[in-house]
Amino acid sequence: MYNLIHKVHSYWTIFVLITLVIAILNSIVGISKRREFSTKDLRINLFALIFSLIQFFIGFIKYFVSPWYDKWGSLGIINVMKDVKIRSYLVEHPLINIIAIGLITLGWSIHKRQNISSKKFLRIGLFYTLGLFLFLSRIPWDSWRKI
Repeated sequence: MYNLIHKVHSYWTIFVLITLVIAILNSIVGISKRREFSTKDLRINLFALIFSLIQFFIGFIKYFVSPWYDKWGSLGIINVMKDVKIRSYLVEHPLINIIAIGLITLGWSIHKRQNISSKKFLRIGLFYTLGLFLFLSRIPWDSWRKI
């Protein structure tokens, strides 16, 4: 079961990254061309949010069925925090990605309260970019390429 969830989580990352980049580029174009915020823009941003949340839920499931999760009981918190690789998988990766999801969700929520299109694009662009950078900073690139 873990292998299947691991593969889905890894491949779904591609969709998340693509949709976030598209949403960010759409925001940049919207600001630079002074476009009105349209239904198309709303859908692009919503898909990026939904794909990110699906990734979060897949990752949440993966976290608890992962063989890494057993390290909490066998090593204890002190030894988990001492080992860079284990700490990365059990603490840093989930925590930073939860913050990234929070920023993306916050950007979505804030943009809905704006009345001016440029502010909508700015909020989405800013918060989705911060979320994307956090995602990129915590992808375990060495194990991700082995999929």
